[in-house]
Amino acid sequence: MVRRVIHIDQEKCNGCGICANACHEGAIGIVDGKAQLLRDDYCDGLGDCLPTCPTGAITFVEREAAAYDEAAVKAHMERRKQEQAATQASDTHSSAVQEASASTGCPGSRARQIVHEETPAFTGCPGSRARQIVHEETPAFTGCPGSRSQQIDHAEEAAEAAQNEAAAPCSMQSQLTNWPVQIKLAPVRAPYFNHARLLIAADCTAYAYANFHQEFLKGKVALIGCPKLDDVDYSEKLTEIIRNNDIQSVTIVRMEVPCCGGLQHAAMTALQNSGKFIPWQVVTISIDGKILDQAF
Repeated sequence: MVRRVIHIDQEKCNGCGICANACHEGAIGIVDGKAQLLRDDYCDGLGDCLPTCPTGAITFVEREAAAYDEAAVKAHMERRKQEQAATQASDTHSSAVQEASASTGCPGSRARQIVHEETPAFTGCPGSRARQIVHEETPAFTGCPGSRSQQIDHAEEAAEAAQNEAAAPCSMQSQLTNWPVQIKLAPVRAPYFNHARLLIAADCTAYAYANFHQEFLKGKVALIGCPKLDDVDYSEKLTEIIRNNDIQSVTIVRMEVPCCGGLQHAAMTALQNSGKFIPWQVVTISIDGKILDQAF
């Protein structure tokens, strides 16, 4: 059967193993220093691993693959749990034997392991890890770019905007014309979808890009979502909306962070599955509020 599974770009993968920890099905393993999909039937196609990859090496692909097998996954996870327990038991036994044999000799010659207390290994998204920085320079960040804490300085833009406002004060008017705007809440059929220019935007874009309403929202019907926070497959809902309404065009506005790739993939999949030829474009916004790329 043809279905959605993950694909790991071996050139981009740095072997950090974060994706393997994020995969609840144990579908990803580290082989020869690189992450690999161990078996197709272990992958549920939901992509919990995708937003955790710090290099953007993981994407979705539609290809011939075995169906997701929940029973096989459970058996696989149980085997893994038993193997880990056996390894821990073996290590404990070996340490006890060594300590017993060494304790009868000269105390000054006794072999021992010196353990320095340190913070337990963190297995979640590195971008969410709590840490205390005790030196002047900020350490290099190796986690999920979408979760990296950053301070954005708009001092120059703010000064210029203040001068313009003083010369010609004005108030901005909202360009929102439909409600609800969340993809998962929007009805498949609604009057405002008739002859609509559809805007599919990541939640963060309206906050990052100052002129979002005027440049992107004006004259369009908006749908927004975040693939990292919403545990749903947007492509099915978007396919139904595009298929059952007279959509004139589709504009996808996403952030530069890797997790936003899920929204773009869902929208492009929906366009393809709808069976319609509709003009589209993808706009990528940087976290400091600039347009990085526009693809048509």
